[in-house]
Amino acid sequence: MSRESQTLQPVASDRPELPGKLPDHLRTELIAFRRDLHMHPELGHQEFRTTAAIKARLEEAGLRPRVLKSGTGLICDVGTWDGGRPMLALRADIDALPIPDAKTHVSYRSTSPDRAHACGHDVHTAVVLGAGLVLAELDRQGLLPRPVRLLFQPAEEVLPGGATDAIESGVLDGVGRIVAVHCDPRVDAGRIGLRPGPITSACDRLEVSLTGSGGHTARPHLTTDLVTAAARVAIDAPALLARRMDARSGMSVTWGRIESGHACNVIPMHAELSGTVRCLDLAAWHEAPDMIHAAIDEIATMHGAKFEINHVRGVPPVVNDPVITELLREAMGARRGAESVEDTEQSLGGEDFSWYLEHVPGAMARLGVRTPGDTAKRDLHRGDFDVDEDAIAVGVEFFTAAALIDGRRTPPSM
Repeated sequence: MSRESQTLQPVASDRPELPGKLPDHLRTELIAFRRDLHMHPELGHQEFRTTAAIKARLEEAGLRPRVLKSGTGLICDVGTWDGGRPMLALRADIDALPIPDAKTHVSYRSTSPDRAHACGHDVHTAVVLGAGLVLAELDRQGLLPRPVRLLFQPAEEVLPGGATDAIESGVLDGVGRIVAVHCDPRVDAGRIGLRPGPITSACDRLEVSLTGSGGHTARPHLTTDLVTAAARVAIDAPALLARRMDARSGMSVTWGRIESGHACNVIPMHAELSGTVRCLDLAAWHEAPDMIHAAIDEIATMHGAKFEINHVRGVPPVVNDPVITELLREAMGARRGAESVEDTEQSLGGEDFSWYLEHVPGAMARLGVRTPGDTAKRDLHRGDFDVDEDAIAVGVEFFTAAALIDGRRTPPSM
């Protein structure tokens, strides 16, 4: 049976203006909610306060959220699913990063040492919460054509991602399509970036341990020179792989840590390297472990070192379904005009949203969070990361439009 997204029929272009604009009082509330999360960041699988805050607000709106069996994260259906056409899910990730908040000029700076919402998950959470509250009001007015599932997922930053546990707990039961946004500090607030097909890369963690005899730096010829061996692994492994993999696969091995030795005149007996493996291509991702093992084996053997590799599989690329990508393009166009949508490139960042797409079609958009006119270069996963909070209202109205347009589509004939 073909995927539903490949057979959906477009909505007529002469429909009246969509309901679901964000009221001012809710806009103010969502900014405050986001700032509260920003002040109290929680790491993956520890998001108890965050989960409780989301749950309380949904219950206040008369909804019935369900906490995931892991104890953090939750789902909540807006409207009642009758077992017919599967629902559209709106996904947010709720965890923070283990880095200090370097901002000193804002009142909502993190109050948790060495923890910060430096990837925008607090914004993603506020957007999906706001969309759920607006859609719940539309449902009470009889204006929501089909039910929608809100999914607040824990532990996106923890490989292989909290999405795998969420899927095992049944969050996709009754779901036929799924969409998400990710903050992009290179895109102005009021705009989104879209790309059909791959939009992120695969990402794994790589740990290499080297051992040898060691000895005195005066007699390196009598030792296994592990510092040199580790240096050659760090330099030569990426170079070898660049010549043994198709360049179009975009495979990149980048080291984040190298450690060996304690004294300047002692060749150590142990060295460690750790880093990441990223691939733009799904087939290359499947080939990567064997190729990396062979390259490191060749280099370590040349230097007489023994080695162990811990290749922790992370996430495959996010591959946007082209029809659902067009749904998102139509939704943003309905709210802000076609000029508010820009094409975006595939990034080497990883995202566990990809695991959902192994089960149902979906798409991720890049949500602009840069203040228009700001020329400073900003990036994710930095302690000074912050957003233009106008992006929250944009995300809410974008998602509500997607839900309404999708709900009005004619389902495929059986």
